[in-house]
Amino acid sequence: MTNWLGLKDKVVAVTGGVGGMGTKFCADFAAQGAKVVVIDLLEEKAQAYAEKLQHDYGVETLAVKCNSTDEKEVDAAVAAVINKFGRVDVLVNTAAILKFSPLEDLGIDEWRQTVDVNLTGYFLMSQRFGKAMIKQGKGTMVHISTIASRFPETYSGAYSTTKAGVNMMSRQMAAEWGEFGIRSNCVLPCFVKTPLSAGFYKDPEVEKGRKRLVASKRIGDLQDISNTVLFLASDRSDYTNGGEVTVEGGFGIMMGDMTPKPGGRRQYAIDHHKK
Repeated sequence: MTNWLGLKDKVVAVTGGVGGMGTKFCADFAAQGAKVVVIDLLEEKAQAYAEKLQHDYGVETLAVKCNSTDEKEVDAAVAAVINKFGRVDVLVNTAAILKFSPLEDLGIDEWRQTVDVNLTGYFLMSQRFGKAMIKQGKGTMVHISTIASRFPETYSGAYSTTKAGVNMMSRQMAAEWGEFGIRSNCVLPCFVKTPLSAGFYKDPEVEKGRKRLVASKRIGDLQDISNTVLFLASDRSDYTNGGEVTVEGGFGIMMGDMTPKPGGRRQYAIDHHKK
């Protein structure tokens, strides 16, 4: 079935649009025929990438320089999108930072910066674009969270805390704005190769150890995340609201399997089944 997702001509705004995840999402939305808004702090890179998408996919694009933590810049970004396209159908929040540190050593400035970017930035973008969606009577938001919002990513400073906040914020938006035709959902990746996590997998033993923790026995990639983002952005997921979709290969179900038994869990079961 052609255009199964129904994203053709949808206006899609992606924050962190020239980041590792953002570039992939932008390209996949463009491949579906969507009108793509590349939002990022890096103005020249955003402009160049928007032009590339327009050339490669023949879609309308817009590049917007914006600091997601600055109210005036966020308001200007929303105005630019509405002025060009007349509406916004989808907001995808991806911009985030991670600062590794034991909590006892974490500086208050590092804490505040992570909270500001990962949580306040998501809120401001969602609130301002949300107002436009309320006027339209329809809109969809997809927020990139992480499985670490449920299980603490130790020694990652404020990262897990902020992402847990994103989950709750998304639920609250779904609950308050659902009556206006707006949906808000989160994607929770884990064990996925992204620019942020690529360094972890340079050690083959690390990759081997991580695969062991995943039911699917493989490490995910950006396409796995993007597939879920596009589905949640589309009307095919129209009755999914306030949800949290895990993209982690079954990591969250493996606690029992990781608990040791004599001879190994599988062999233990085989031996006892024969008795």
